Amino acid sequence: MEFVEKYQTVFVLAAIVGGLALGQIAGIPAVADRLILPFLMVMLFAAFTGVSFSRLRAAFGNRRVVGSSLLVNFVWSPLLAVGLGALFLRDHPALWVGLIMLLVTPCTDWYLIFTDIADGDVPLATSILPYNLVLQLVLLPVYLYVFAGALVELPLGVLIESVGLVLVVPLAFGGLARWGLTRTKGTTWFTDRFLPRLSPVQIVFLSLAIGAMFASQGEVIVENPGLLALLALPVIAFYAINLGVGFGIGRLLSFSYPEVVCFNNTILSRNSPTALAIAVVAFPNDPLIPLALVIGPLLELPLLGIIAQVHVAIRDRNWWSLDLRSVLGSS
Repeated sequence: MEFVEKYQTVFVLAAIVGGLALGQIAGIPAVADRLILPFLMVMLFAAFTGVSFSRLRAAFGNRRVVGSSLLVNFVWSPLLAVGLGALFLRDHPALWVGLIMLLVTPCTDWYLIFTDIADGDVPLATSILPYNLVLQLVLLPVYLYVFAGALVELPLGVLIESVGLVLVVPLAFGGLARWGLTRTKGTTWFTDRFLPRLSPVQIVFLSLAIGAMFASQGEVIVENPGLLALLALPVIAFYAINLGVGFGIGRLLSFSYPEVVCFNNTILSRNSPTALAIAVVAFPNDPLIPLALVIGPLLELPLLGIIAQVHVAIRDRNWWSLDLRSVLGSS
């Protein structure tokens, strides 16, 4: 991992502290509030420029892993998000909505790094990425309308407009940039020279957006210092439960070790920056919802790092693969 990627959590923490400090200066909160969305749009443009849709057809060459990951991400995880919110955040509806937004949006970038660290199947993980992006774009308004409509005021038109602005616009410009650069500079230059420069851009602009958010909402945060900490419990529970689900499905379907690593990272990593950008636009009068999504970047990197080490530790034990024929034969 490059320096900026390795210390993403440090950058986010520094942005939080700096934003809170700047937010105490008169006039800064109003300026910071206007900067949040532009920072997030640059971050999303950088993220979406790296997405190739050419692998959509190739992805279903491995139906077991791809199909299982899509079922977990878009059927099981939304239900788990609602259940964890009911268990931990019943008295805090705004945080509950933030948790739902975080847990129903699977990652479209960082999980590839941790798949690679643990010697997982990176090409397979890359082929799943476009499906995760397209499906969350289509389904996020549905999830929020069904699961969050009773928790907060949720005009469906505003929600759809926010998804269009935050996802479709940077996705379209990212696709045009990718097409133009590969045509003029070549695929090799784009992949080897340009794409590696985009990851630090994503982290820097995400950190700037988080800093601006904390600067603009410093008063709300100071008045509710313990609320964001409440989110740590359901988020950690989500990772623990889905890690168990991942190993269980991998064992049942006899995934190879590289497939298990790919599958687990796909169902664990969350797309908190995208969810954050949508929350900023969709819920301008409920700042606790986007603020709740800041917990994602703070917890995700260290948790995925720990999980990568778990994968490496069990790599040579070969206990995750279950031969159903031998089990049925012995019974």
